[in-house]
Amino acid sequence: MGTYALPDLPYDYAALEPAITGQILELHHAKHHAAYVKGANDTLEQIAEVRDKDQITPTSLVGLEKTFAFNLSGHVLHSIFWQNLSPDGGDRPDGALADAIDEHFGGFEQFKKQLTVATASVQGSGWGVLAWEPLGRRLIVEQVYDHHGNVGQGSTPLLVFDAWEHAYYLQYKNVRPDYVTKLWDLVDWEDVAARHTAATGA
Repeated sequence: MGTYALPDLPYDYAALEPAITGQILELHHAKHHAAYVKGANDTLEQIAEVRDKDQITPTSLVGLEKTFAFNLSGHVLHSIFWQNLSPDGGDRPDGALADAIDEHFGGFEQFKKQLTVATASVQGSGWGVLAWEPLGRRLIVEQVYDHHGNVGQGSTPLLVFDAWEHAYYLQYKNVRPDYVTKLWDLVDWEDVAARHTAATGA
C-alpha cells in the first residue's frame, strides 16, 4: 500500500526571509506539515484495520474518514503552498493566466484585493485559495476552513495562502493582514500558471 511522504522544499528554510523567517518555515514544514503526513498514513492504517477485522460501523468509520480527510487535505494544500512560493517570486502573472484573471475578476488588482481579504478574514484556521471551477470554467476565490476543501464546487486549487496561525504568528503576532500582504512578494506565478494550464486542459 502506498504511503504519503513529506516533500522537500524547493528552497532553503531561510530563503523566504524577510517575509517568512527561517524559524517559522522550518517549524511549519518539518513539524506541522510532517504531522499531517503522519496523520494521513496512520489513519489509513486504522481504517484498514477496522475493515480487516470487519468492525466497520458508523461510529468507527465516520470519525476515521473525517480525520483522514483533514490530514490528507492538510498535506495536499501545504504541498501546493510550498511550490506556490519562491524567493524570486512576486510581481504579477502574464499570458493565459493573466487574461483569465482579467476576465473573471476585472483585473489583477481586483483579484489581489479579493484573495487578500478572503485570506485575512478566514474565521479561525483555514486558507485563501485561487481555484479553477470546472463546471462554469472560471477562476474563483474561495475560503477553505481548517483543511477541508469545498468538495461541492469541485474546484482545483492553483494558488493557496495559508491562514493558520502556525504559518505567521511567531513573526506577525495577531496581524494576519500584514503576513498576507508579504505573501504576494513570494508568489511563483510560473507555478500558478502551470497549474492553471493543467486544470483547464489548455
